[in-house]
Amino acid sequence: MNEIIGSILITIGVLFDLLGCVGLVRLPDVYNRIQASTKCVVLGTTLSLLGAMVWLGTAAVVIKGLLCILFLLITSSTAAHALSRAAHRSGVQLADASVVDHYAQDLQAISSNEEPVS
Repeated sequence: MNEIIGSILITIGVLFDLLGCVGLVRLPDVYNRIQASTKCVVLGTTLSLLGAMVWLGTAAVVIKGLLCILFLLITSSTAAHALSRAAHRSGVQLADASVVDHYAQDLQAISSNEEPVS
């Protein structure tokens, strides 16, 4: 039974990774691509690790898997934030379909000593 549940989780994780790769190719700008790659890592890799933990089921595998998941959750969101902030500050434009740029509005409010937009 563990093998079936584990293989289902791994399959779903691989599908999320595949969709993240498609998002990297299809999405219009760097900000959307960063979002797609972060979703791919968080959901796809986490589900794959959970599937391996369920499939193998030993204490050592579960501890290592949980540590890897914790590391992924912390580092992927931090890296995505740093990359998108650096791209914005270096002048990379949003896609034409983007409607709002709250970060630019907040920077303008800070520079003019106003309250940032929530």
